[in-house]
Amino acid sequence: MGLYLIGDVQGCDAALGRLLAKVGFSPSRDHAILLGDLVNRGPESAAVLRRLMALDGSATCLLGNHDLSLLAVAHGLRAPHGNDTMDSVLLSPDREALLHWLRHQRMALHEHGLLMVHGGVLPQWDVAKTMALAAEVEAVLRAEEPELVAFLANMYGNQPDRWDDALQGHDRLRVIVNALTRLRFCTPEGEMQLKASGGLHEGPPGTLPWFEAPDRRTAGTTIAFGHWSQLGLLLRDDVIALDTGCVWGGCLSALRWDTREVVQVGCEQAQVPGE
Repeated sequence: MGLYLIGDVQGCDAALGRLLAKVGFSPSRDHAILLGDLVNRGPESAAVLRRLMALDGSATCLLGNHDLSLLAVAHGLRAPHGNDTMDSVLLSPDREALLHWLRHQRMALHEHGLLMVHGGVLPQWDVAKTMALAAEVEAVLRAEEPELVAFLANMYGNQPDRWDDALQGHDRLRVIVNALTRLRFCTPEGEMQLKASGGLHEGPPGTLPWFEAPDRRTAGTTIAFGHWSQLGLLLRDDVIALDTGCVWGGCLSALRWDTREVVQVGCEQAQVPGE
């Protein structure tokens, strides 16, 4: 069995199809784990979701910030940004099936010796804590409409900007979501700088990439993530970054985990970079 980790697709279904063909992906034999941002900014978000739904037990998908944004827009809780491309889902006759499937995907995975998230992990969290907190968000995403809508309505915002075990309610869930789907830079103490972008050493003064925080409690576990196209492909013993900017005119990347082989395909889509 081949296990493939795949970076941010962002609605680029043609590239995803070419990537799966290039690795010779067989649903009866292989498994794909997609590291979030399945949709948006690319031209074929609905097609991406349908392809992944059809793979059924052969694909596991994480949720990224763009996937959560689609859910918020679909529930009338956020207006689309000017360069969003969600209409293929929102106007689709199978819209409800697509959205239902999306909100039943994962916020984090711990399998095959890897911890996998879309964005990052705060330095105060160990693997068990990360998975428990991810499960809190997964539960509310799968909840009945009133609870789901209340969560989506309060999901956005940059405060609180650090973890505290005493956090409750929407503040608690917001910190978890921000860390797992938006985090790039933080202070050594774990204060998130959610507006910061740039390359590996381009964070605001006093910050560093979340995976270089001293005394990070997940330091003994390899973490795979996406979200950070300006970081690009990064393969280290402790971290694997696989967002190689497909939707921004870069490529879509997969890592076969057992052989550490990287496979990439180009993407025709070219957007103006943004979060």
